[in-house]
Amino acid sequence: MHILVVGGAGYIGSHVCKAIASEGFIPVTFDNLSTGHRWAVRFGPFIEGDLESEPDLLRAFEQYKPKAVIHLASLINVRDSIVNPGLYYEKNLFATLVLLKAMVKAGILNLVFSSTAAIYGVPQTIPIGENHPKLPLNAYGKTKWAIEGMMEDFAHAHGLCFAALRYFNACGADSTGLIGEAHEPETHLIPLIIQTACGLRPLLQIYGDDYPTPDGTAIRDYVHVLDLADAHIKALRVLFDKKRSLQVNLGTGSGYSVKQIIDAVSLFSHKKIPTQVLPRLGYDSSVLVADPALAKKVLQWEPRHSDLMNIISSAWQWQQNHPGSRLQQLQKHAEIFSGKAESVQPKGF
Repeated sequence: MHILVVGGAGYIGSHVCKAIASEGFIPVTFDNLSTGHRWAVRFGPFIEGDLESEPDLLRAFEQYKPKAVIHLASLINVRDSIVNPGLYYEKNLFATLVLLKAMVKAGILNLVFSSTAAIYGVPQTIPIGENHPKLPLNAYGKTKWAIEGMMEDFAHAHGLCFAALRYFNACGADSTGLIGEAHEPETHLIPLIIQTACGLRPLLQIYGDDYPTPDGTAIRDYVHVLDLADAHIKALRVLFDKKRSLQVNLGTGSGYSVKQIIDAVSLFSHKKIPTQVLPRLGYDSSVLVADPALAKKVLQWEPRHSDLMNIISSAWQWQQNHPGSRLQQLQKHAEIFSGKAESVQPKGF
């Protein structure tokens, strides 16, 4: 059985492809490589195609006849979506409309979609349940919420079965070191802290230390990418077996502050993390923590990999060993000029 993974060359997408392959399915990566990586496609066939091209999609459907589509391809930089909203409506919303119309035309009616906690906006209650009001603060969150509405309409009109998985903060890496997080530019907290600990960045910028939280920094719910990948498999099973749509949060139900993450990486690496405090960003909430009860009930899903020690150690291993990482590039540069390069080795918790 083939599963078309749109955006399968990206961070979460590559982990989803590995999980699909481990379940005996064949993941077919469909990606234009604008932000994904060819080296991340390791677990099945690859089609270089554009999500905004219906002919590209229909050719992929005809060639592999997938039983379902997993849609992870989108622009995700919140700050960029504020200053360049048109691009996000084009690449996220319009492109997904092209995908949905192509799926209906090809008779493929199972879809797993990577949504986001950004659809909720400023939380009115913590933890955040699925019925929380949807008041997204930026074009990124607005496009994701609009896509959920489009899928509902296609379900009513065409019989689409969909699973909208609302990620909180994805992090960590596969334990084998084959795949991991490699954004350019990097905007996610944990890889930024690790790169600072390794001397690749002069300091870590903290946006606000005056939030109404115990230490003044923002709190987020961090969920390991392996747990996210597992949720996609379980969502496919629900679509195949129960033929029902669902919209669920993917988080752990607990959160860590920015300072707590910094302290944990510092403890792990035995490195002091230099920081610079800047004013808050206008679109950031003080606390975002999921209520994962529905995902646990409907998907029979548990975040088994999402303890902080495992998240940091797997992310550290990836940053150390990935051939394209900034750390590896720096070490190779040092080897050229000095004949040797000393690797930064973590001491562990």
